[in-house]
Amino acid sequence: MSTIKLGIIREGKVPPDFRVPLTPKQCKTIETIYPNVKVQVQRSPIRTFKDSEYAEQGIELVDSLQDCDIIFGVKEVQIADLIQNKTFVFFSHTIKKQPYNRALLQAILDKKIRLIDYEVLKDKNNIRIIGFGRYAGIVGCYNAFLTYGLKSGTFELKPAHLCHDRKEVEEELKKVVLPNNFRVVMTGFGRVGHGAKEIIDLLPIKEVSPEEYLSNEFNEPVYTQLEVEDYYARLDGSAFLKKEFYTHPELFKSTFDRYVPLSDMYIPCHFWSSKAPVILPNNVLLENPRRLKVIADVSCDVNGPIASTIRSSKIGDSIYGYNPETQAEVDFSDENAIAVMAVDNLPCELPKDASEDFGNELLKNVLPALFGEDPDRIIERASETNLNGELTAEFKYLEDYVFGIA
Repeated sequence: MSTIKLGIIREGKVPPDFRVPLTPKQCKTIETIYPNVKVQVQRSPIRTFKDSEYAEQGIELVDSLQDCDIIFGVKEVQIADLIQNKTFVFFSHTIKKQPYNRALLQAILDKKIRLIDYEVLKDKNNIRIIGFGRYAGIVGCYNAFLTYGLKSGTFELKPAHLCHDRKEVEEELKKVVLPNNFRVVMTGFGRVGHGAKEIIDLLPIKEVSPEEYLSNEFNEPVYTQLEVEDYYARLDGSAFLKKEFYTHPELFKSTFDRYVPLSDMYIPCHFWSSKAPVILPNNVLLENPRRLKVIADVSCDVNGPIASTIRSSKIGDSIYGYNPETQAEVDFSDENAIAVMAVDNLPCELPKDASEDFGNELLKNVLPALFGEDPDRIIERASETNLNGELTAEFKYLEDYVFGIA
């Protein structure tokens, strides 16, 4: 059996991303499980796991990945770092025809590289099998309460990116103090929503059903987590069918306005299509200007379904204010401002934990198909390009994008 060389590339995107696709121990595990696979790690001064930690596990450190067959990264690989006739695996952010990455996909085709995109790695039921969504939810929910503490002046949490790891984040949560009848509404489940739930369930706050949230008074802090049918309804009043909503969202309207006057905090963790109606328009915020103080938009669709998300925010400067009357950014401490947290790269705040979680998914869900049998065509269906410099059948729709037509 011939040896396969798997490379871990040095992340080159600016601002830098400290995450890795595989931790030192996971690299060692790969070499143990797959004796014909040899892992090489490109030296890097920035990644959250130091070169020495890989070396301690017996992983070879290299300056060039030229000898590797398959090269793993996290974010988009810089065009200058692409190597001809190799297989690359990373988040390319090209499948939605993102204009800022057209040149990257063009270069991948020119260099006859097979691109496997994490975003389209799916199981036989077409469900995504890998991603950083869980840690987006974990960090985003933590940031929601950090934001509330600052907005209300009642407590102060250490920013997640200054914490050593998730364990320290969980220790910080012990500082959270919430008033009676404090209410949080969350939209969305999936990886992001489940990650957020992991954090909120560590707090002194009780989960209630959407029906209870809408109809009851409480003498303790509560939260509710909404499925899509809890905040959308059919325009004609007929029964809600989830499959129909996803195929014909134009037939539906948002009913989220019911929750706004009852809520102190909103944490959006949903997936939203631009074809779907907006969830929280500005007129609803204008009608209910007093109670809602924090919107921690984990989903972060700028100028999308949440009126207050007028821009993304950055790690270290994660909060801005939104005034519904002027629809403009203001200081988040202003009396009439909603404090908005809209960081668009939340997992980067806990790079060690997020990397370990991601690597575990690679080991469990992706590498068996990559290095062994793949009856469900997991790798084939996620291969955007092939080694002949062509878009694969699944991605022929990108031709106009690649050639500058779209």
